[in-house]
Amino acid sequence: MLVKILPLGQLETNCYIVADPDTLECAIIDPGDESNVILDYIEENKLRPLAIFLTHGHFDHVGAVSAVQADTGAPVYIHEKDARLSGPYDAYRLLADAKVSHYGEGDEIAVGSMVFRVMETPGHSQGSVTLICGDCLFTGDTLFRDSCGRTDLPGGDMQELLKSLRRLYGLEGNFEVYPGHMDSSNLDRERRFNYYMTYAMENR
Repeated sequence: MLVKILPLGQLETNCYIVADPDTLECAIIDPGDESNVILDYIEENKLRPLAIFLTHGHFDHVGAVSAVQADTGAPVYIHEKDARLSGPYDAYRLLADAKVSHYGEGDEIAVGSMVFRVMETPGHSQGSVTLICGDCLFTGDTLFRDSCGRTDLPGGDMQELLKSLRRLYGLEGNFEVYPGHMDSSNLDRERRFNYYMTYAMENR
């Protein structure tokens, strides 16, 4: 499994293209902006997108969805609670031209030989999810390297976010952590050094 990171837009949101190197089938996670960059990478590497996954519905994670779907025909998946949001930060207007399906806790979606499992991790938004594939966690704006997502936007809830951080902490084994912004990490490192994750565990 190959993971390409494309920081896009003014907020440098991480868009991930996760590909099977043998079949060139891929998933696109959080195409937030600059659809031309995403589509150029796919074309240059002869990839075949089979799914577009959204970790949540904020504009910087969904801004290029309609354009990418129109070009690739790949189905779009988002949690139902975030698909209906409206406002300056949210998905409703930006997803209006896309054909969207909903996913939730425990759902598994195959992309070629890769299987993505959905883990609901609300707090940053009501419909935030983490996607688990192999030894990788795509955490959106729930868990960052040394930090976590903000909760002061509509639908945010710090207590829910702390619960989500505890769920991630409790996963068995180590995982590569691919967040919605900034650098990648791994779960063992965050268990040790991430203040918000350790705080969540100490205040159950």
